[in-house]
Formats: sequence, structure tokens, C-alpha cells
Amino acid sequence: METEKLAVLDGNGIRIGVASRSEVHAKGYWHETFHCWLAHYDDSRKESFVYFQLRSDNKKDYPGLLDITAAGHILADEKIEDGVREVHEELGIPVPFKELHPLGVVKGELLQEGMADREFTNVFLYTKPVSYEQFHLQREEVSGIFRSTVKDFQSLILDVKQEIDIEGFLISKEGIKQRLGHKVGYHHFVPHERSYLLEIINRISGRL
Repeated sequence: METEKLAVLDGNGIRIGVASRSEVHAKGYWHETFHCWLAHYDDSRKESFVYFQLRSDNKKDYPGLLDITAAGHILADEKIEDGVREVHEELGIPVPFKELHPLGVVKGELLQEGMADREFTNVFLYTKPVSYEQFHLQREEVSGIFRSTVKDFQSLILDVKQEIDIEGFLISKEGIKQRLGHKVGYHHFVPHERSYLLEIINRISGRL
């Protein structure tokens, strides 16, 4: 995976070269990614919900934290629509690209020791309801799926609430989905820039 070739972009999103994924992150080059959020209006609850994946404890970066529903890098020889493979691989949901709603490109940085992840993120939204039974997770990448109301997640980003309720499931070692709900704080999520998350949740809200 670290040897995958990614297109290197300048600060305006213009392609200027190609480098390995490891080099891109080590040197902080701008590159393209694909993010797909699942969110929909629940008629029975009269609320809009947004879904998060729980990253596997085996992940190198940010293990055991909640994150974008499905996300991945766009390889140097790929088109943006090829990124939908991340939904298929990570979540096991056969979503056609034509059923995704484009939410535009968002520029953001995610910095940690030894890595500078600078992305032009192509953001998409899938609004059809998906039951927990329909998820077939790539267990080496994802260990569970959870959701919160859009309003609660927005309140958490804005620091209006310190904790919010989430509900969903974990995959046991035996591969069984264990339903549960609990409270989480902002520190339970991958530390994306709050400005990025706020922009995303605002765009999601405008399509539900």
C-alpha cells in the first residue's frame, strides 16, 4: 500500500508529478482522496443520521477511532469515480457511482508526527437508507459502523456538546455483529480539522 503511486498536486490542485504514497505523506505533498459519507433521513425517528466507520485496532494510523464512512486515495492512474471502490471494499455495499451526490472538493490537512497528510478531497454523499445487516466490513480496515444524528455531530464539532450518543455495531472476533450504543467525545474521532468537518456536515445537511 505504501508503494502505491499517487499524483502530486500543487497548492492549487494542479498535477505536478507522481510519488509513492509513503513519500507523499512523509514530505507533505498535496494529493487527491475520495471520501464518501452515508447519511439519510430516518422517517421512523424523524431525524437525519450520519454514519461513521470505526477504524480497526490493527490500522497503522488512528486505530480504534471513528472516521469518515468510507475513504481512500485516488491513485495516479485513476479517475475520481474509481474511488467508489472504497465503499465496496471497506463497507461491502455495492453502491453505483451514479447514485452518489457530489459535494465538491474540500482542501484539508491532517498532521501527526512523521506524517503530513495534505489532501484535495473529492467528497460524495450516499443518501439511501442502509440497514446494519447490509454492511459486510473489511475487518482488517473497519471493525464497526456507528451513527449519530446530524445535529448532534454538528454540535460536537462546534464544541456546543462535549459528548453525543452514537449507535451501531462492532464485529466480534467470531465475525458476529454486536449491537450497542454509547456516548463519545470529539477525541473519539480521527482529528480532522474542525473547519473541514463543519464544512462537510453543512454540505450534507443541505442535501437531506
